[in-house]
Amino acid sequence: MQLSDLRRTPSRLSSKSGRVVARAWRSIRVVLTAMTCTLVVACAAKLVPYSTDTPPLILVPASEAGVVDRRGRFREIYCAVLEARGAGVPDYRPCDDALTRVGEEPPGTGKPVELGQSRQHLIAAVVHGVGYDCFEPWLDAQNTVVTHLRQFGFDAALIQVDALSSSARNARQIRDAIMAMPAPEGAPRVVLIGYSKGAPDILEALAAYPEIRSRVAAMVSAAGAIGGSPLANDAEQYQADLLRYVPGANCTSGDGGAVQSLRPATRKVWLAQHPLPAGLRYYSVVTFPQPDRISSILKSSYNKLSRVDSRNDSQVIFYDQIVPGSTLLAYANADHWALAVPIARTHPAIGALFVTQNAYPREALAEAIVRFVEEDLAEPGR
Repeated sequence: MQLSDLRRTPSRLSSKSGRVVARAWRSIRVVLTAMTCTLVVACAAKLVPYSTDTPPLILVPASEAGVVDRRGRFREIYCAVLEARGAGVPDYRPCDDALTRVGEEPPGTGKPVELGQSRQHLIAAVVHGVGYDCFEPWLDAQNTVVTHLRQFGFDAALIQVDALSSSARNARQIRDAIMAMPAPEGAPRVVLIGYSKGAPDILEALAAYPEIRSRVAAMVSAAGAIGGSPLANDAEQYQADLLRYVPGANCTSGDGGAVQSLRPATRKVWLAQHPLPAGLRYYSVVTFPQPDRISSILKSSYNKLSRVDSRNDSQVIFYDQIVPGSTLLAYANADHWALAVPIARTHPAIGALFVTQNAYPREALAEAIVRFVEEDLAEPGR
């Protein structure tokens, strides 16, 4: 199928080829409509409605919220990984294009970067966001991050959670998945990485199930909806349920709480009532794309969220992605999908037409994250 075929409407096509393209076009529209509405990108009208149902809030510099800014050292590690892996990294970008400089970034340490085999053999356990279970078969992501990390002595796994359920229900599934892993011999090795809604799902698991904490070395928010998204305020769960109609989807509605869990009031109230467990390491990777790095299909949601703040990734505002009291690693020059959902790699026609800024060196980013965490865990007094 040529791109020119996709640009024509089915009514202008004829006979058998026309019917094939028409079916393909309908499938593409189902997938993209479901993904955009489900991830609450273009379906909300009211962004921040008047409400008194909120804990007292204040927007302050990250340092005043107990956040440690170590972007300088992370940049050194990420740049070293990108330079060392070079053309072997899919969707390679120069380091200065992969990261966004925000404000005054602290300098690096100047220390050498370890690029050999992992000493601690950390396990990156990833929890994805809303709907991933629904479109995973269609996405066909091919586990490239897992393959990449295993070359260097790390490991990785995907923790399956309900695609459309609440954070509370998914927290129980995260707990069960961690407890089913072999008990660690020595120091814990599991690094929980939460993408989008996966990040608050993980936080709820850590808060509700103390039995898993001794098995977890660290938690990383990657474009996490820690403070929710204003785009969720006027969205409804039935829009999320559209993902059940993605070709190949076998997900269910679960408890139907996904959208509610993404609302800012829900997330802020939860944070106010649940101090994060002490003794664990928390890290934040924030998506802060330059405007020309927003995919065309996400422009409408980016513009809508810009009514609140233009410094957003099309789904979440940059300051709502940081775990309170965490270590800030980076601002990635990527939109929300580009960071973790490789649509354009397996669906190049859709990438060329709709998901136009989806290319990002995710494998190198994942390696940089676990290398930073490994180094940080080894530092005495941290």
